[in-house]
Amino acid sequence: MKRVLVIGSPGAGKSTFARKLRDGTGLPLYYLDMVWHRSDRTNISREEFDQRLCEILEKDRWIVDGNYLRTLEMRLNACDTVFFLDYPLEVCLQGVESRIGRQREDMPWVETEFDQEFRQWILDFPREQRPEICRLLEKYREGRSIHIFHERADADRFLYQS
Repeated sequence: MKRVLVIGSPGAGKSTFARKLRDGTGLPLYYLDMVWHRSDRTNISREEFDQRLCEILEKDRWIVDGNYLRTLEMRLNACDTVFFLDYPLEVCLQGVESRIGRQREDMPWVETEFDQEFRQWILDFPREQRPEICRLLEKYREGRSIHIFHERADADRFLYQS
């Protein structure tokens, strides 16, 4: 396990899982939200994002935290291990609500509210993004270790046993 993806819906706990994995493995951790977002809540261009992502993927060892479906296939092609936090919608919504007002190392600002557009994106995730993630995981299954967790306890057990 040298090139790891942590994916799933917002609020699933990808960043928390990725931090624990980093602490246990010593692998460098890259948050895609920190690549994409600026501290003034604007974004870099897609071209710059892709360039920065390619620079990360060229490294020998990494954990990349973030869904970003548009670039998932590129990341799957480069990784050897995937952790998909495939949690129920209610768990993800609660996860986002619990982090409101808290400083996090995976975001360049503190969320002060659960905005309706972001909430809707999470509500749509199971229907609009999950099927494509599952299709891509099946396509890239060969030669990769793929772990799909359906509840936080499964992910915690994996981390504890590693």
